[in-house]
Amino acid sequence: MTTITPSTRRSQVLVTAATGSSAIKPILRKTVSVLGTRSRPDDDDGDELASPTKKRKTVVFNESLNVVRDIGNKSLGDAKREVRQALDGHGRGDDEDYDNLKDLFAPSHKQHSPPEEVEDDAKPQELVVYVIALTSHVPLLGRSCAGLVRSILRCSWLDRDDDFSRAYIQLLAALSSAQGSFFTQILSMMVDKFADAQTYSNKGSSVPGFPPVQAETKKDRLHLGLRYLLELFPDGRYIIIDLVSAKFPYTEDSKAVHMEYINHLLRLKTDRPELERDIMELILSRLVKLDVEMTLDLENDDDETTKAVLRQLESSGAKSDDGEDSDADSVVSDEEGDDEQTRRVDMIKSKLETMDAIMDLMFAIYTPVFEKPETPEAQEAFHDLLSDFSNVILPHLKSRHTQYLLFKFAMRSRLFMETFTGTLFNIAFESKRPPVVKQAAVAYLASFTARGAKLESDLVQKIVQTFLYYIDNFRVTHTSCRGPDVRHYGQYYAYFQGLLYIFCFRWRDLIDRDLVPASLDWDDPASFIGQDLPWMAGLRSKMQANIASKLNPLKCCSPVIVDEFARLSHHLGLIYIYPQIEKNKNVQLSQFSTGSYATGGALRDSGFEFDNEKWTHLEACFPFDPFQLPVAKRWLDLQNNYVSWQPMAVLSMESDDEDSESDPDEDD
Repeated sequence: MTTITPSTRRSQVLVTAATGSSAIKPILRKTVSVLGTRSRPDDDDGDELASPTKKRKTVVFNESLNVVRDIGNKSLGDAKREVRQALDGHGRGDDEDYDNLKDLFAPSHKQHSPPEEVEDDAKPQELVVYVIALTSHVPLLGRSCAGLVRSILRCSWLDRDDDFSRAYIQLLAALSSAQGSFFTQILSMMVDKFADAQTYSNKGSSVPGFPPVQAETKKDRLHLGLRYLLELFPDGRYIIIDLVSAKFPYTEDSKAVHMEYINHLLRLKTDRPELERDIMELILSRLVKLDVEMTLDLENDDDETTKAVLRQLESSGAKSDDGEDSDADSVVSDEEGDDEQTRRVDMIKSKLETMDAIMDLMFAIYTPVFEKPETPEAQEAFHDLLSDFSNVILPHLKSRHTQYLLFKFAMRSRLFMETFTGTLFNIAFESKRPPVVKQAAVAYLASFTARGAKLESDLVQKIVQTFLYYIDNFRVTHTSCRGPDVRHYGQYYAYFQGLLYIFCFRWRDLIDRDLVPASLDWDDPASFIGQDLPWMAGLRSKMQANIASKLNPLKCCSPVIVDEFARLSHHLGLIYIYPQIEKNKNVQLSQFSTGSYATGGALRDSGFEFDNEKWTHLEACFPFDPFQLPVAKRWLDLQNNYVSWQPMAVLSMESDDEDSESDPDEDD
């Protein structure tokens, strides 16, 4: 157990009252005060105070009990008697002294006054004596003393000196032991200070008579108290987790507020390692919430708003590179300040910057752990991250960036890649999982396979082979279906669409390299056009069988994905599906699944493009679409880890020619 004691060199601290200053006024009425002003010539204590030859009053710390005996003119014994009489009077219904005791802890009305303006009779240093006195009388504080406890908790204890903060923490510990409800209030007060900007202001102390306290010193005192209380009361871990979750900043709060709060959480995690899993999951869950809200905001806004947000992000990134603080920059000009669109841009940009800062911090935390992926520490960290992904990230398919934590660190080793894909397959095949989660797992599998540059060809083929097995087995067992039905066969269409998507990015990995003619250039995609390529076993036959089946997957998959696959598969000699596409134009779907997808966004590296078409096809959401956060992007090493969409130049030229021929307004 940690014992809060001052350092040895401060075991005897001499405190001399300022010339002309008097002590804090006693809380009792003058008729009964033990510090009355009547003459006491026969009182030895009075002679001691009056004699200049007598030893000055000191603050004496007992290293084992951590007790202050007295300070200045305020005797600890006197304070104890005053506190006891106030509490006894409160019990009898006489609250005058009790109210005076509460007022001692009330925030000063002159908290921002410079020290020279403090009145002579206000010596806040002596409040520590009442703190110690109250600590010894805590057993008398029942539920009827809740008002006094609230006053104590409003005390500006971080803005005083170390002696006061240590004594105050002991009082908090005694209160926590006396009443369970007090303990919850105390922890709540401390968590409230996580994101209180005023608490950590360096513009001066909020308590007259004390020198300014630096922000880091306040944080040290706060976490000393938290650490001590949680060591004394281990079950407080459950209370503190509930509190930090309930008090987490809103998504609309500023980046500064979020980062201050999260830094306190990380410090709490360091002090109390048993809270690490809960704290990291909490941060990830709120990051996902922010991510999803941002995505939905962009979906609901027009293209001009989206482009304006991207321009502002680029501008902020440039200013940050120049050493300027982008947080202080307004997104809008003075002339544009009243415009609704600019306010929307400001709000979305603020969320993006907050998310960018949190993602950057998360990458910074995890990256050192995965420097040596073969170590037990790295493997344990990856499994923890994978657990958080399954519980927090996966159920939210609208998340656009948080999942890149998994993407980055899975790229660190073949074992991590296999573990990640294996977990996703387990979720996709688990019968008790909700359909939306199973389809999300398939989307992650397809996107990770398509975009992960370090996935070797054999692993890509294993994943594709599993997809092929699923769709063909599904086709064989559903020969009696009447036609395409997204609502009933959504999982099947998710696998088929995933196959199309993987093919568009990784078609070269689906070729048997041992049988490829030496004349082909792997770095020149155009050299494969028109060749009889040796595709992996079962790819052509199973896809043909499924396309021709009553399930008719081409009708239900995203038209953008289908069109790109049709062009590639035709020129690469895999399958010619244009007749089926034309035939499907006359097919009326009986059921539709809800969803949306960016027009062309599945295969392009432009971000934040969303359409408003009526949802008549399977939702085509691929979670590892391009990462758009300008600061956090630096951790991803996209050049080596990420497969960007690169359409064949030959096919792009053909597409441009077709568009030109079909443009009736083109000049001669």
